[in-house]
Amino acid sequence: MRFRSVAAILALASLASAPTAFAAERAIDAAKSSISAEFTQMSVPVNAPFKKFSGGVDLDPAKPAEARAHFDIDTASFDIGDDDYNAEVRKPEWFDTAKFPKASFVASGLKPTTPGNFEASGKLSLKGKTVELKVPVTTKTEGGMTTYSGTVSISRKAFAIGSPSWDDTVEDTVKIRFRIAVPAAG
Repeated sequence: MRFRSVAAILALASLASAPTAFAAERAIDAAKSSISAEFTQMSVPVNAPFKKFSGGVDLDPAKPAEARAHFDIDTASFDIGDDDYNAEVRKPEWFDTAKFPKASFVASGLKPTTPGNFEASGKLSLKGKTVELKVPVTTKTEGGMTTYSGTVSISRKAFAIGSPSWDDTVEDTVKIRFRIAVPAAG
């Protein structure tokens, strides 16, 4: 069960980003947003949230290729629902939160795929490693908010999360699910 936290944190980390602010950035409304990690441990699906994250989006719908976004995730905020498991995934073998307290994701540009759907290109940095990602994103604007949602799969091994002794217990693939809400562009 300890590894549920690890996988979830890894997944969420794929959505985190560097603390760079952009000119027309709209900050994330954390109360209306969510980031979680989904993985399988001992053939049991696990889904757990990250409780602390921040960032922003700078997107002119007329110029999606110029879009920018950044997200920072507090890796110690991963909550698998048990204090002992949460403490375990903070250790050096897993997220090493003392040395690497944040995961970050920086996206630069959106490529339209179908109406309301895009592919974001960006870099995920977690535990001292950086991986380039293509992230499918669906957008929707209503009630004065724009939401960006999607799911991206990452490899925990790519970030040296968990030792090989856990490979038969915790799957390598972690899905990061996100729903990011920002005030709609005015």
